[in-house]
Amino acid sequence: MNRRRWKNIQPTSLRHGLELCKDFAKEAHNMSVERIAVEMGVTDQWTVYKWLQTGRMPANMIRPYERACGCDYVTRWIAASAGRLTIVIPTGRNCTAKDMHALQELLTTAAGKLLAFYANNIEADDALAAIQAAMEGLAWHRGNVSQTQNPQLELEGQP
Repeated sequence: MNRRRWKNIQPTSLRHGLELCKDFAKEAHNMSVERIAVEMGVTDQWTVYKWLQTGRMPANMIRPYERACGCDYVTRWIAASAGRLTIVIPTGRNCTAKDMHALQELLTTAAGKLLAFYANNIEADDALAAIQAAMEGLAWHRGNVSQTQNPQLELEGQP
């Protein structure tokens, strides 16, 4: 079984974002829904199962859920559904060849999905997700280049 490339995945709906968070927690941190519920401070794991099934999680529980899962797919979907881009705040660090290859992959994937969409081979949601990921990658690099004048300490992990 191939592992997913989590960095490039874009949620296509709120429920898809919730499922991606759950799947990420299971694959990356070996967390069950029961353990996620404990981390969130929810006393009944069946409540979390219900939220996942219906796609209706209270807004004040989204951040605890994402924090417990270790990812932010729900927040990213909420922003994208409002026509906004989300990026990790750039620190002005020097980029490596790996960073540039990742950006090139995002751009190439977006172009391929656009071609497939216009040839009626894929759904609009798939094309939009690839375009969103590419735009976020470019936006991060734009912010990083502008931050090189005032570099900051890298206190957290890489984007």
